[in-house]
Amino acid sequence: MSNSSGQSIPVNRFGLTEVYSPTPTKPEVDVVFVHGLNGDPHNTWTSENTKIFWPAQILPPILEDEKARVLVYGYDADVTSFTDGASRDKIHNHAEHLIAELVANRRIRKASERPIIWIAHSLGGLVVKRALIYSAEIRGIKTEHLRSIFVSTYGILFLGTPHHGSDVAQWGNRLEWICSVMLPKKVMDSQPQLIDALKTNNETLQNIDRQFIQILNRFHIYFFHEGKPTNLKGTLKFIVDETSASPTVQDVERAVIQADHSHMCKFENQSAPGFDLVVDGIQRYAEEAPARIKRNWDVENQERTTAKQAEAAELYSASVKNTPPQKNTPQSDSNSTLGNSSLGRERRALPSAEGQVEFDKQYIVEDVTNEKEMA
Repeated sequence: MSNSSGQSIPVNRFGLTEVYSPTPTKPEVDVVFVHGLNGDPHNTWTSENTKIFWPAQILPPILEDEKARVLVYGYDADVTSFTDGASRDKIHNHAEHLIAELVANRRIRKASERPIIWIAHSLGGLVVKRALIYSAEIRGIKTEHLRSIFVSTYGILFLGTPHHGSDVAQWGNRLEWICSVMLPKKVMDSQPQLIDALKTNNETLQNIDRQFIQILNRFHIYFFHEGKPTNLKGTLKFIVDETSASPTVQDVERAVIQADHSHMCKFENQSAPGFDLVVDGIQRYAEEAPARIKRNWDVENQERTTAKQAEAAELYSASVKNTPPQKNTPQSDSNSTLGNSSLGRERRALPSAEGQVEFDKQYIVEDVTNEKEMA
Protein backbone atom coordinates (compact mmCIF):
# COMPACT_ATOMS: atom_id res chain seq x y z
CA MET A 1 0.00 0.00 0.00
CA SER A 2 1.22 3.48 -0.81
CA ASN A 3 0.04 7.00 -0.08
CA SER A 4 -0.71 9.78 -2.56
CA SER A 5 2.99 10.38 -3.09
CA GLY A 6 3.64 6.73 -3.87
CA GLN A 7 5.41 5.98 -0.58
CA SER A 8 4.55 2.68 1.06
CA ILE A 9 2.86 2.96 4.47
CA PRO A 10 2.22 -0.13 6.60
CA VAL A 11 -1.21 -0.19 8.23
CA ASN A 12 -1.46 -1.63 11.73
CA ARG A 13 -4.06 -4.37 12.07
CA PHE A 14 -5.07 -2.98 15.46
CA GLY A 15 -5.06 0.57 16.73
CA LEU A 16 -4.53 3.83 14.87
CA THR A 17 -2.40 4.31 11.78
CA GLU A 18 -1.68 7.71 10.34
CA VAL A 19 -1.76 7.17 6.58
CA TYR A 20 -1.36 10.81 5.60
CA SER A 21 -0.34 14.09 7.20
CA PRO A 22 0.30 17.37 5.37
CA THR A 23 3.92 18.47 5.48
CA PRO A 24 5.39 20.83 6.41
CA THR A 25 1.99 22.37 7.12
CA LYS A 26 0.44 21.71 10.52
CA PRO A 27 -2.81 19.70 10.19
CA GLU A 28 -6.03 21.55 10.95
CA VAL A 29 -8.44 18.60 11.03
CA ASP A 30 -8.30 14.84 11.69
CA VAL A 31 -10.24 12.45 9.43
CA VAL A 32 -10.70 9.02 11.07
CA PHE A 33 -11.90 5.84 9.30
CA VAL A 34 -13.47 2.97 11.29
CA HIS A 35 -14.33 -0.39 9.68
CA GLY A 36 -17.14 -2.76 10.62
CA LEU A 37 -17.80 -6.44 11.26
CA ASN A 38 -14.91 -8.68 10.19
CA GLY A 39 -13.38 -5.61 8.59
CA ASP A 40 -9.82 -4.46 8.35
CA PRO A 41 -8.31 -0.95 8.53
CA HIS A 42 -6.80 -1.47 5.08
CA ASN A 43 -8.94 -3.97 3.17
CA THR A 44 -12.30 -2.42 4.07
CA TRP A 45 -11.31 0.74 2.20
CA THR A 46 -9.38 -0.91 -0.67
CA SER A 47 -10.76 -1.66 -4.13
CA GLU A 48 -10.66 -5.35 -4.99
CA ASN A 49 -10.02 -4.50 -8.66
CA THR A 50 -7.44 -1.72 -8.62
CA LYS A 51 -6.09 -2.27 -5.08
CA ILE A 52 -6.49 1.46 -4.50
CA PHE A 53 -6.56 2.37 -0.80
CA TRP A 54 -8.50 5.56 -1.24
CA PRO A 55 -8.05 7.16 2.24
CA ALA A 56 -4.32 7.43 1.52
CA GLN A 57 -4.10 7.42 -2.27
CA ILE A 58 -7.05 9.49 -3.51
CA LEU A 59 -8.38 11.57 -0.62
CA PRO A 60 -5.31 13.59 0.57
CA PRO A 61 -4.78 15.72 -2.58
CA ILE A 62 -8.46 16.68 -2.55
CA LEU A 63 -8.17 17.87 1.06
CA GLU A 64 -4.95 19.80 0.47
CA ASP A 65 -6.52 23.21 1.20
CA GLU A 66 -8.23 21.88 4.33
CA LYS A 67 -4.89 20.55 5.68
CA ALA A 68 -6.39 17.26 6.80
CA ARG A 69 -4.56 14.43 8.53
CA VAL A 70 -5.97 10.96 7.70
CA LEU A 71 -6.04 8.04 10.11
CA VAL A 72 -7.51 4.52 10.02
CA TYR A 73 -8.49 2.52 13.09
CA GLY A 74 -8.39 -1.25 13.41
CA TYR A 75 -9.85 -3.49 16.10
CA ASP A 76 -10.83 -7.11 16.65
CA ALA A 77 -14.16 -7.02 14.81
CA ASP A 78 -15.18 -10.67 14.87
CA VAL A 79 -18.85 -11.54 15.21
CA THR A 80 -18.70 -11.95 19.00
CA SER A 81 -17.83 -8.28 19.29
CA PHE A 82 -21.38 -7.46 18.30
CA THR A 83 -23.37 -10.32 19.82
CA ASP A 84 -22.41 -10.72 23.47
CA GLY A 85 -25.34 -8.76 24.87
CA ALA A 86 -25.53 -6.07 27.52
CA SER A 87 -23.73 -8.06 30.22
CA ARG A 88 -20.59 -8.29 28.11
CA ASP A 89 -20.54 -5.08 26.16
CA LYS A 90 -17.60 -5.61 23.83
CA ILE A 91 -18.64 -2.68 21.69
CA HIS A 92 -18.13 -0.52 24.76
CA ASN A 93 -14.64 -1.98 25.16
CA HIS A 94 -13.83 -1.16 21.55
CA ALA A 95 -15.21 2.34 22.09
CA GLU A 96 -13.07 2.93 25.19
CA HIS A 97 -9.94 1.73 23.39
CA LEU A 98 -10.71 3.95 20.39
CA ILE A 99 -11.16 7.02 22.58
CA ALA A 100 -8.04 6.30 24.65
CA GLU A 101 -5.85 5.77 21.59
CA LEU A 102 -7.13 8.79 19.70
CA VAL A 103 -6.76 11.03 22.77
CA ALA A 104 -3.18 9.86 23.30
CA ASN A 105 -2.32 10.23 19.62
CA ARG A 106 -3.58 13.81 19.58
CA ARG A 107 -2.23 14.89 22.98
CA ILE A 108 1.38 13.97 22.23
CA ARG A 109 1.06 16.03 19.04
CA LYS A 110 -0.38 19.01 20.97
CA ALA A 111 -3.61 18.66 18.96
CA SER A 112 -6.28 17.81 21.56
CA GLU A 113 -8.58 20.57 20.29
CA ARG A 114 -8.21 19.76 16.59
CA PRO A 115 -11.55 19.07 14.82
CA ILE A 116 -12.48 15.45 14.01
CA ILE A 117 -14.47 13.98 11.12
CA TRP A 118 -15.45 10.29 11.24
CA ILE A 119 -16.12 7.92 8.34
CA ALA A 120 -17.61 4.61 9.48
CA HIS A 121 -18.75 1.58 7.52
CA SER A 122 -21.55 -0.76 8.58
CA LEU A 123 -21.32 -1.84 12.23
CA GLY A 124 -18.23 0.35 12.62
CA GLY A 125 -20.75 3.16 12.92
CA LEU A 126 -21.97 1.57 16.16
CA VAL A 127 -18.44 1.68 17.55
CA VAL A 128 -18.16 5.38 16.68
CA LYS A 129 -21.55 6.09 18.24
CA ARG A 130 -20.63 4.25 21.41
CA ALA A 131 -17.27 6.03 21.57
CA LEU A 132 -18.92 9.45 21.38
CA ILE A 133 -21.53 8.47 24.00
CA TYR A 134 -18.72 7.37 26.32
CA SER A 135 -16.69 10.55 25.72
CA ALA A 136 -19.74 12.79 26.22
CA GLU A 137 -20.56 11.23 29.59
CA ILE A 138 -17.16 11.99 31.14
CA ARG A 139 -17.26 14.68 33.82
CA GLY A 140 -14.44 13.86 36.25
CA ILE A 141 -11.50 16.26 36.46
CA LYS A 142 -9.01 13.38 36.37
CA THR A 143 -10.47 11.96 33.15
CA GLU A 144 -11.66 15.14 31.43
CA HIS A 145 -8.99 14.71 28.74
CA LEU A 146 -11.06 11.79 27.38
CA ARG A 147 -13.97 14.17 26.81
CA SER A 148 -11.92 16.00 24.17
CA ILE A 149 -13.08 13.62 21.41
CA PHE A 150 -16.73 14.52 21.99
CA VAL A 151 -15.95 18.25 22.11
CA SER A 152 -13.78 18.09 18.96
CA THR A 153 -16.07 15.98 16.78
CA TYR A 154 -17.68 18.02 14.01
CA GLY A 155 -19.16 15.49 11.61
CA ILE A 156 -19.80 11.80 10.98
CA LEU A 157 -20.39 10.02 7.67
CA PHE A 158 -22.16 6.69 8.17
CA LEU A 159 -21.86 4.25 5.26
CA GLY A 160 -24.43 1.46 5.53
CA THR A 161 -24.74 1.62 9.32
CA PRO A 162 -27.99 0.19 10.76
CA HIS A 163 -29.55 2.94 12.90
CA HIS A 164 -33.10 1.82 13.68
CA GLY A 165 -33.01 -1.00 16.20
CA SER A 166 -36.37 -0.90 17.95
CA ASP A 167 -37.51 -4.15 16.30
CA VAL A 168 -35.50 -6.95 17.94
CA ALA A 169 -36.32 -9.51 15.27
CA GLN A 170 -35.40 -7.10 12.49
CA TRP A 171 -32.08 -6.36 14.19
CA GLY A 172 -31.31 -10.05 14.21
CA ASN A 173 -32.12 -10.42 10.52
CA ARG A 174 -30.00 -7.44 9.51
CA LEU A 175 -27.04 -8.61 11.53
CA GLU A 176 -27.34 -12.11 10.13
CA TRP A 177 -27.31 -10.68 6.61
CA ILE A 178 -24.27 -8.55 7.42
CA CYS A 179 -22.50 -11.66 8.68
CA SER A 180 -23.40 -13.51 5.50
CA VAL A 181 -21.69 -10.80 3.48
CA MET A 182 -18.74 -9.97 5.71
CA LEU A 183 -17.80 -13.36 7.19
CA PRO A 184 -16.10 -16.22 5.34
CA LYS A 185 -18.48 -19.04 4.43
CA LYS A 186 -16.50 -21.50 6.54
CA VAL A 187 -17.20 -19.40 9.62
CA MET A 188 -20.90 -19.23 8.82
CA ASP A 189 -21.04 -22.99 8.35
CA SER A 190 -18.84 -23.99 11.28
CA GLN A 191 -20.14 -21.57 13.92
CA PRO A 192 -23.93 -21.43 13.60
CA GLN A 193 -24.22 -20.60 17.31
CA LEU A 194 -22.75 -17.18 16.61
CA ILE A 195 -25.41 -16.47 14.04
CA ASP A 196 -28.13 -17.67 16.42
CA ALA A 197 -26.80 -15.21 18.97
CA LEU A 198 -27.49 -12.37 16.57
CA LYS A 199 -31.21 -12.97 16.85
CA THR A 200 -31.37 -12.68 20.63
CA ASN A 201 -28.40 -10.85 22.16
CA ASN A 202 -28.63 -7.44 20.57
CA GLU A 203 -29.82 -5.34 23.49
CA THR A 204 -26.51 -3.47 23.44
CA LEU A 205 -27.05 -2.40 19.85
CA GLN A 206 -30.50 -1.03 20.61
CA ASN A 207 -29.23 0.87 23.65
CA ILE A 208 -26.55 2.55 21.54
CA ASP A 209 -29.19 3.70 19.08
CA ARG A 210 -31.33 5.22 21.84
CA GLN A 211 -28.44 6.90 23.65
CA PHE A 212 -26.93 8.43 20.53
CA ILE A 213 -30.18 10.22 19.70
CA GLN A 214 -29.60 12.35 22.81
CA ILE A 215 -26.39 13.87 21.36
CA LEU A 216 -27.05 13.57 17.62
CA ASN A 217 -27.90 17.26 17.18
CA ARG A 218 -24.42 18.15 18.37
CA PHE A 219 -22.87 16.90 15.11
CA HIS A 220 -23.20 17.22 11.35
CA ILE A 221 -24.46 13.84 10.16
CA TYR A 222 -24.47 12.29 6.68
CA PHE A 223 -26.30 8.97 6.16
CA PHE A 224 -25.45 6.80 3.14
CA HIS A 225 -27.36 3.67 2.11
CA GLU A 226 -26.56 0.99 -0.45
CA GLY A 227 -28.21 1.30 -3.85
CA LYS A 228 -27.63 -2.27 -5.01
CA PRO A 229 -28.70 -5.52 -3.34
CA THR A 230 -26.33 -8.29 -2.36
CA ASN A 231 -26.65 -11.85 -3.62
CA LEU A 232 -27.25 -14.01 -0.54
CA LYS A 233 -27.33 -17.65 -1.58
CA GLY A 234 -29.22 -16.85 -4.75
CA THR A 235 -31.49 -14.22 -3.19
CA LEU A 236 -30.93 -10.52 -3.72
CA LYS A 237 -31.23 -8.51 -0.49
CA PHE A 238 -30.42 -5.04 0.74
CA ILE A 239 -28.28 -5.82 3.76
CA VAL A 240 -29.09 -2.51 5.48
CA ASP A 241 -32.01 -0.94 3.67
CA GLU A 242 -32.68 2.76 3.23
CA THR A 243 -35.07 2.95 6.18
CA SER A 244 -32.40 1.73 8.57
CA ALA A 245 -29.24 3.20 7.03
CA SER A 246 -30.71 6.59 6.11
CA PRO A 247 -33.56 7.33 8.50
CA THR A 248 -35.35 10.62 7.99
CA VAL A 249 -34.00 12.91 10.70
CA GLN A 250 -34.34 16.68 10.77
CA ASP A 251 -31.27 18.58 9.55
CA VAL A 252 -29.41 15.38 8.59
CA GLU A 253 -28.09 14.70 5.07
CA ARG A 254 -29.03 11.49 3.22
CA ALA A 255 -27.76 9.93 -0.01
CA VAL A 256 -27.51 6.64 -1.87
CA ILE A 257 -24.33 4.96 -3.11
CA GLN A 258 -24.93 2.78 -6.17
CA ALA A 259 -23.03 -0.22 -4.84
CA ASP A 260 -23.79 -3.17 -2.59
CA HIS A 261 -23.13 -3.22 1.14
CA SER A 262 -19.58 -4.57 0.95
CA HIS A 263 -18.42 -2.34 -1.93
CA MET A 264 -20.05 0.97 -0.99
CA CYS A 265 -16.89 1.92 0.92
CA LYS A 266 -14.36 0.80 -1.71
CA PHE A 267 -13.66 3.51 -4.29
CA GLU A 268 -11.35 2.34 -7.05
CA ASN A 269 -11.08 5.82 -8.58
CA GLN A 270 -12.67 9.25 -8.50
CA SER A 271 -15.36 8.13 -10.92
CA ALA A 272 -16.60 5.35 -8.66
CA PRO A 273 -20.29 5.53 -7.65
CA GLY A 274 -20.72 7.62 -4.51
CA PHE A 275 -17.17 8.95 -4.46
CA ASP A 276 -18.12 12.56 -5.14
CA LEU A 277 -20.89 12.51 -2.54
CA VAL A 278 -18.71 11.07 0.22
CA VAL A 279 -15.62 13.17 -0.49
CA ASP A 280 -17.67 16.35 -0.90
CA GLY A 281 -19.13 15.70 2.54
CA ILE A 282 -15.68 15.19 4.05
CA GLN A 283 -14.30 18.29 2.35
CA ARG A 284 -17.21 20.50 3.42
CA TYR A 285 -16.98 19.33 7.00
CA ALA A 286 -13.21 19.80 7.02
CA GLU A 287 -13.63 23.36 5.77
CA GLU A 288 -16.35 24.29 8.24
CA ALA A 289 -15.05 22.46 11.31
CA PRO A 290 -12.23 24.68 12.67
CA ALA A 291 -14.41 27.72 13.43
CA ARG A 292 -17.19 25.64 15.01
CA ILE A 293 -14.90 23.48 17.11
CA LYS A 294 -13.05 26.54 18.37
CA ARG A 295 -16.38 27.83 19.72
CA ASN A 296 -17.03 24.42 21.27
CA TRP A 297 -13.74 24.61 23.12
CA ASP A 298 -14.29 28.20 24.24
CA VAL A 299 -17.52 27.08 25.91
CA GLU A 300 -15.98 23.86 27.26
CA ASN A 301 -12.98 25.63 28.82
CA GLN A 302 -15.21 28.26 30.39
CA GLU A 303 -17.42 25.56 31.89
CA ARG A 304 -14.38 23.73 33.24
CA THR A 305 -13.02 26.92 34.81
CA THR A 306 -16.39 27.68 36.40
CA ALA A 307 -16.64 24.12 37.73
CA LYS A 308 -13.16 24.28 39.25
CA GLN A 309 -13.88 27.65 40.85
CA ALA A 310 -17.12 26.30 42.32
CA GLU A 311 -15.29 23.26 43.66
CA ALA A 312 -12.60 25.46 45.23
CA ALA A 313 -15.24 27.66 46.85
CA GLU A 314 -17.02 24.60 48.20
CA LEU A 315 -13.82 23.20 49.67
CA TYR A 316 -13.00 26.56 51.28
CA SER A 317 -16.48 26.83 52.76
CA ALA A 318 -16.23 23.32 54.16
CA SER A 319 -12.81 24.03 55.70
CA VAL A 320 -14.11 27.18 57.42
CA LYS A 321 -17.06 25.31 58.91
CA ASN A 322 -14.78 22.56 60.22
CA THR A 323 -12.24 24.95 61.82
CA PRO A 324 -12.73 25.07 65.65
CA PRO A 325 -13.10 28.59 67.16
CA GLN A 326 -10.02 30.03 68.92
CA LYS A 327 -10.25 30.59 72.70
CA ASN A 328 -9.44 34.02 74.15
CA THR A 329 -7.17 33.31 77.14
CA PRO A 330 -5.60 36.06 79.26
CA GLN A 331 -1.93 36.65 78.70
CA SER A 332 0.04 35.31 81.60
CA ASP A 333 2.54 38.08 81.23
CA SER A 334 0.09 40.94 80.59
CA ASN A 335 1.42 42.78 83.62
CA SER A 336 5.05 41.99 83.05
CA THR A 337 7.39 44.92 82.62
CA LEU A 338 9.50 45.87 79.64
CA GLY A 339 12.21 48.01 81.20
CA ASN A 340 11.31 51.29 82.86
CA SER A 341 9.36 52.52 79.87
CA SER A 342 6.53 49.95 80.22
CA LEU A 343 6.20 49.89 83.97
CA GLY A 344 2.55 49.68 84.92
CA ARG A 345 1.42 49.61 81.29
CA GLU A 346 -0.42 47.00 79.31
CA ARG A 347 1.86 45.04 77.00
CA ARG A 348 1.12 45.61 73.33
CA ALA A 349 1.71 43.48 70.30
CA LEU A 350 4.42 44.44 67.89
CA PRO A 351 3.15 46.77 65.17
CA SER A 352 2.82 45.94 61.52
CA ALA A 353 5.58 46.77 59.09
CA GLU A 354 3.79 49.96 58.07
CA GLY A 355 3.61 51.20 61.65
CA GLN A 356 7.09 50.16 62.71
CA VAL A 357 8.68 53.58 62.16
CA GLU A 358 6.07 55.43 64.21
CA PHE A 359 6.32 52.80 66.94
CA ASP A 360 10.08 53.24 67.15
CA LYS A 361 9.74 57.03 67.40
CA GLN A 362 7.28 56.74 70.26
CA TYR A 363 9.43 54.19 72.00
CA ILE A 364 12.50 56.48 71.91
CA VAL A 365 10.57 59.51 73.09
CA GLU A 366 9.16 57.59 76.00
CA ASP A 367 12.62 56.42 77.08
CA VAL A 368 14.01 59.93 77.00
CA THR A 369 11.10 61.21 79.04
CA ASN A 370 11.62 58.58 81.67
CA GLU A 371 15.34 59.40 81.94
CA LYS A 372 14.52 63.08 82.63
CA GLU A 373 12.00 62.11 85.27
CA MET A 374 14.53 59.86 86.97
CA ALA A 375 17.12 62.64 86.94
